Amino acid sequence: MTTFPLLAVLLPVLAAFAGLLLSRWPHRRRPAPRTTANERANTQANTQAKKQANTRAAWLAIIPTAAAAVLATWLAWDPGFAYLNGVTTSPPTGRTYGTIVTGGIPISLTLQADNLSSVLGVLVTAVALAVQVYSVGYLKDDPRYPSYSAFISLFTSAMLLVVYAGDLLVLYVGWEIMGLCSYLLIGHWWEDRGNSRAAIKAFLVTRLGDVGFLFGIFVLGAAAGSFRIADVLSKVPEMSAATVVTATMLLLAGVAGKSAQVPLHTWLPDAMAGPTPISALIHAATMVAAGIFIVARLFPAFLAARPTLDVLAVLAALGMLGAALAALAQDDLKRVLAYSTVSQLAYMAGGLAAGSDTAAIFHLLTHGAFKALLFLCAGAVIHHVGSNLMTQMGGLRRELPVTFVAMTIGFAALMGIPPASGFFSKDGILLAMDDTLSSGTLTDAAALLLYGCALATVAVTGAYAARAWLRTFFGEARVVALPEPEPGTAHVVDVTEAPRTMLIPVILLAVPALLLGFAGELHLDVGVAAISIVPAVLGAGAVYAFWRLDPVADPARLLGPLRGPCERAFSVDALYAALFVRPVLALARLVVRTDDVVVDGAVRGSGRSARGLSGVLRLAQNGNVQLYVSGVLAGVLLIAVGAVVFA
Repeated sequence: MTTFPLLAVLLPVLAAFAGLLLSRWPHRRRPAPRTTANERANTQANTQAKKQANTRAAWLAIIPTAAAAVLATWLAWDPGFAYLNGVTTSPPTGRTYGTIVTGGIPISLTLQADNLSSVLGVLVTAVALAVQVYSVGYLKDDPRYPSYSAFISLFTSAMLLVVYAGDLLVLYVGWEIMGLCSYLLIGHWWEDRGNSRAAIKAFLVTRLGDVGFLFGIFVLGAAAGSFRIADVLSKVPEMSAATVVTATMLLLAGVAGKSAQVPLHTWLPDAMAGPTPISALIHAATMVAAGIFIVARLFPAFLAARPTLDVLAVLAALGMLGAALAALAQDDLKRVLAYSTVSQLAYMAGGLAAGSDTAAIFHLLTHGAFKALLFLCAGAVIHHVGSNLMTQMGGLRRELPVTFVAMTIGFAALMGIPPASGFFSKDGILLAMDDTLSSGTLTDAAALLLYGCALATVAVTGAYAARAWLRTFFGEARVVALPEPEPGTAHVVDVTEAPRTMLIPVILLAVPALLLGFAGELHLDVGVAAISIVPAVLGAGAVYAFWRLDPVADPARLLGPLRGPCERAFSVDALYAALFVRPVLALARLVVRTDDVVVDGAVRGSGRSARGLSGVLRLAQNGNVQLYVSGVLAGVLLIAVGAVVFA
């Protein structure tokens, strides 16, 4: 079992390379001379070759991912269950495969599975496998499906490397590969300018946070004399308070970038431009989960840095409530779920700030199950309707009964309605926040702000979940299924339900979304449970009341004058554009102008001067022999006169 973490990481890597290199092999033959019959035959041959390539790519991606899921489940069978029940001291399983000598602090090539990483490994591989299977139907006949499935495999491997790494710099390798994969997958339909811009935005914003993350690793490694995670955590008590606070603050920048937390959260809603299965993968098991995992992995260091926990609490409080309000006003179903992810991740960050890493990770697991379910269900709905907008949906519970039941379970888990999994995990976080009001883990102001925003977010979460559920599945059907769209957009399925390759992952994910809450230690507190359920029911009830008054109108009108700012997500993007983007672009234009006028102007000026001077000299070189002789005689005369005068 010591090699299982390595095998779990390598299998998706091999799948990625096989998908990129072998899925289109053997190459098709050169087409025959152009005739009507030959063109028809070549078209059929090309279509058949593409289908074979896509089928081969699907198997090359699914089988290794399934094997990695089996290995991850095996690793987590005992320690994972122990972690969910509050036991975090089981010895890790793994080994060191060598050391890279750097001239300073060596890099240890260690992969290991302990209580925490074993649990996350199951989440990553299970969601990745569901996404791979779902994508077979979702991207049917997509010409770039082989590269798409290969990049998902590489994405999965990178997240597993982050999860199982025993050295901070090895972890950082997986951290950065995930950034590259997110860029490639969000921009899968790069022909659309909006998609390519969303991919670039995600890449740049997360890179901004990663700068601080890398320097945080350097600070911890230099202070501990090692980049091994176990060595770093053992040396934390010996580090000065300034060192720990500096390192954790820098790490928090990377966490905010990857997990889309304030103030680096703006990339995640725009990332919905990519295929819906990629949204499920990013939101449930890879990119956004990585930031929360890092805080839990280095939790002793964060506990030793009280100011960092206060900052994390404030950012979590603002993020959870602000993103929930933004979700309540969106018309795009995928953007509703995107802002929901930002809000739920802020819940987890709030649980970590309150001092409960176990509750935060438990909610990360349940969130991974129900958010993957919600996104895959949203993909089925979008396939059927041909649009992301809820204004073009309605009455779909009769046409999509399986999707309706599964998405109802997902929304119940999101709202925290018992017995769905989200109820138990969210209750554990609220209990930790309630305890921190008296325990002193946070300053009084930060603890009060965090708990108050958490309770308000419960109500808003119930409201936006009920709104999306009602507008999608109830009321009158607004449109019929659209015709086949142009290449690069979602394929429309004009049948009652989605293909089986899409329905099977949805049905399987509905089980943990409903029952996963019973896997952990039940931290039920009757008072906290009541406080968490009542606001959710009130929020959902208010939306239902507004919807009953006018089922055609948007219940978001209950926001009143706040609806506009919430729909624009409080204009954070516009603020960043005014404060950073436009000044940087103006500075760039100034640099270009200076380079063109001053630097290039000097070069061009020297060239013009040389050409002008050569023009003057050219006057004496006109090929007239008489002028040459006259010049010689004039020179001799001048020399003679000079000799006589000065002799």
